[in-house]
Amino acid sequence: MESKPELFSAVLHRPGYNQIQILYTQIDRDARNKPIFKTFSYALDPRHYFYPASTVKLAAVIFALEKVNRLKSTGLTAKSIMITDSAYKGQTRVSKDTSARNDLPSVEHYIKKILLTSDNDAFNRLFEFIGRAEINKKLKANGLNDSRILNRLAIGDAGESAKHTNPVKFYNGRKLVYDQPAQYDPKDYELQLTNLVMGKGYLDSADKLVNKPFSLAGKNAFSINDQQKLMQKLIFPEAFPVNERLKLTAEDYKLIYTYMSKYPTESDFPKYDPKEFWPTYAKMLYYGREQVTPDPNIRIFNKYGDSYGYIIDNSFFVDFKNGIEFFLTAVVHSNEDGIFNDNKYEYDTVCFPFMKNLGQSIYELELKRTKKFKPNLNKFKMDYNR
Repeated sequence: MESKPELFSAVLHRPGYNQIQILYTQIDRDARNKPIFKTFSYALDPRHYFYPASTVKLAAVIFALEKVNRLKSTGLTAKSIMITDSAYKGQTRVSKDTSARNDLPSVEHYIKKILLTSDNDAFNRLFEFIGRAEINKKLKANGLNDSRILNRLAIGDAGESAKHTNPVKFYNGRKLVYDQPAQYDPKDYELQLTNLVMGKGYLDSADKLVNKPFSLAGKNAFSINDQQKLMQKLIFPEAFPVNERLKLTAEDYKLIYTYMSKYPTESDFPKYDPKEFWPTYAKMLYYGREQVTPDPNIRIFNKYGDSYGYIIDNSFFVDFKNGIEFFLTAVVHSNEDGIFNDNKYEYDTVCFPFMKNLGQSIYELELKRTKKFKPNLNKFKMDYNR
């Protein structure tokens, strides 16, 4: 970054203001194609809080599939029809999904919507299926100790309502295969975090300005180090001891890899308007939010987030032509007026350009890096017609 002041001097001169944290992992292969990681960080601080926004959805995708696999004996699959009921104030029901080929909701279809365009309702339904207690138990079981997932997204879910999750039924055709009652999780999952109160004011639910700092206490937390560790477990299970690997099937991995790297314009179910969701829409690191034609040699397997002035992206890059692969996870923040909830953040002028420039700078570094063994990247060549 210091070698490119024209791109990075503004944020480097105010590192605390933009709350940048970066984790970059180089990957080398041995003679048997096994990956070896070497990680570099910038301003990494697991206790310095940032709002993780939609990046938590990757954990939900994985944990939902693990739960499906655990319940396999009931006949439940990721394709089973998922009917969500309500049992507590504010909860909503779902019995159809017109974006699916069969007009019916399922774990698999929710996963597609999460990974393609970061659909909030899809995450909320998986959150309800997994259950808050199980989500946080699995975070700890995976060694993700600086994180917690407490609530649904984009519906003002907090406090007591977040502790209650909906009853859910699953069907294969008309046959009920799994009936999950409403659940309650009393725990708060305290973490020792700094930076939970920020800014100088915020707009309340009635859009009235409150002239006191904005508190993000009691919200989801997903540190940069935990995000990348989960991504590494997902992408390279063979690099971890058997007892630390995710409990996913070969089909599960294929589903996640496909839709993490697929462009919205390549999807028929769900189908998206290319004016709203262009190919590089979700690829913040390397493309920012620019509407450009993606490089045909590169695929980015990622989960991004954006909210409260924070832009976060957790990515695994592959360049099939040049034999390049690396992990890059980063967060940047901008809120010049110090007011939260006013939708006035410098995403377009500060955050997206930073993400684009960072991703492209690391990619350029990788282009020059020599490797003893060229990686076999065939496992990441997905069929985007499925």
